[in-house]
Amino acid sequence: MSPSLDLGDVDRFAVGTRGAVGRRVFLLQCRSDTTVLTLKVEKQQVAVLAEYLGRLLKDLPRPGHLPEDLDLEEPAEPHWVVGTLGVSYEELIDRVVLVAEELVAEDEEGDTARFTVTREQAAAFAVRATTLVEAGRPPCPLCGLPLDPSGHQCPRTNGHRPPTT
Repeated sequence: MSPSLDLGDVDRFAVGTRGAVGRRVFLLQCRSDTTVLTLKVEKQQVAVLAEYLGRLLKDLPRPGHLPEDLDLEEPAEPHWVVGTLGVSYEELIDRVVLVAEELVAEDEEGDTARFTVTREQAAAFAVRATTLVEAGRPPCPLCGLPLDPSGHQCPRTNGHRPPTT
């Protein structure tokens, strides 16, 4: 049986990064009372979660005042790497429910964390997450992969230089 953590309603729900653009590590963090859980996530997971939360909230009553304290708390060392994220809305308690499962080998069982956030926390998270994702390297216009300042070997050009006008 894998270790499981149910934080219930969290006091804070944040997303942040560590490192320079192009080498950033994305972190999802939540706090319930004195328990702080920090999880490493992929940039794409953050982008998809933000987009999904935005769509989910669009069909619900407008959130109230959004929390502004969205910076990561220290220490921000991740407890584990997220493999999958599940999201649902629980209408009876008016909360967004998130379940994060640890990335492990196929034959292993990892940790699981479950927590609930308010519509306001979810909306603030989505706004902050979108800002962080868009602050990264610009995408290549041909393949969509991030452009590196040191150069980019675009798979769409099969190793050749892109056409110039």
